[in-house]
Amino acid sequence: MRQSIKNRDGAAKWLGTAVALVATLTGGGAALAQETESSSEPITTATAVAAPPAAAAPIDYIVPDLSPARGAPRAWPSAGFTLRPSAAILGDYTAFSQDDDSVAQVGKQKDSAEWRSFRFQVLGSFGGTYRVNYQLGGEYKGFDSDPEDNWQLTDMAVTLPIGDSTRVSVGKIKETFSYEMVGDAANLPHSERVLSPFFVSRNTGVRVTHVFGPAKRVNVSYGFANDTWDIGTTTQRGTDYFGRVSGLAWDDAANGHYLHLGTSWRYAAADGKTRYKGRPGSNVSSNYVDTGDFPSDGANHYGLEGLFSWGGLSLLGEYARADVESPAKGDPRFSGWYLTGSWVLTGEARPYDRKVGYARRVIPTSRWGAPELIIRYSDVDLDDGPVQGGRFTRIDLGVNWWATTRWKFGLDLGRTELDRMGKSGTTDTVLTRIQWVY
Repeated sequence: MRQSIKNRDGAAKWLGTAVALVATLTGGGAALAQETESSSEPITTATAVAAPPAAAAPIDYIVPDLSPARGAPRAWPSAGFTLRPSAAILGDYTAFSQDDDSVAQVGKQKDSAEWRSFRFQVLGSFGGTYRVNYQLGGEYKGFDSDPEDNWQLTDMAVTLPIGDSTRVSVGKIKETFSYEMVGDAANLPHSERVLSPFFVSRNTGVRVTHVFGPAKRVNVSYGFANDTWDIGTTTQRGTDYFGRVSGLAWDDAANGHYLHLGTSWRYAAADGKTRYKGRPGSNVSSNYVDTGDFPSDGANHYGLEGLFSWGGLSLLGEYARADVESPAKGDPRFSGWYLTGSWVLTGEARPYDRKVGYARRVIPTSRWGAPELIIRYSDVDLDDGPVQGGRFTRIDLGVNWWATTRWKFGLDLGRTELDRMGKSGTTDTVLTRIQWVY
């Protein structure tokens, strides 16, 4: 208990320091409209498009917030070096209700309040005619962090533009497998990812990205990464390889009408053993599905994704499969999928980020914000032959209130049905979230 209080006090101090730093860096700056390009990628890249024109008059949201005009890159300390701070703060409270079979399967889940994530980073560029982009950031309670560690380095990379359509990123980067991971969690309609058994958040390596066509409708990325190159790592799985092809099959994005399709592949290395595990749309629960360690030489992962947007209505779906190289266990195959429906009642569509191939968060156009209704069904199956990691299905009903360009308040009601250990257990959850993104 004392350690938990100490950790929370430390997080509060970090939070206060970071907010003060953000305010200092952004005070009195030039205006910049809300971007449709990814803030999780280095800015001013060769493939960036201009931000949309600023509104005739700023929206006076009923929830106080920083002006959406703040956030322009700064020339500091000289015109050859730009710096832009970025922060994302997510706070959660999760309550659980379980039947007896669920408790027998995964233990008693405790109601919990936590800083789901606190990420602070700086990004920008330097150089003369040829600009090199950089990104450096850390995160409290990051996606891949060890339960005993609070802070971790999440991003440390430089990006080299090549021509008008290609960039090469070197450092600690995202492996571009799965729409859920390519996109920032703060942009997704649902609160938590469910396909986590099939990807990692960050890894150290090289990623090449091409954006094709004058309208940038096609995005191709590929690369390799090795966890032994991470600073302070103790793992030695070997080299992962990954690739993703995505694009707009139908494009009327200016009106919020578009169809995004994509496919991805990842070879996940193993050091003679591997393990698949995942939580059912919660960051504080136990791993409901878990294969434990079993012998493996690696695995091929395959993914399909699609996003249909018609103004305020959207449908997002994804499928992932892992073919594991494990002759001793009969080369098991695992899979997972989800389908998320979203209805923004005030009609705003998620702007599509052509630079990385995903849709960003809702930008409300009314001073009262933009309410969004969410429904999701998901299924993750880690049972195959002698490997019995369990299978869960889950349904979520939620509502998001995008109060400003930065604030979001969310409520999610979820029911998870878990088949494992010869039992069928049920867990109900209530998750509340406060989110602020700069």
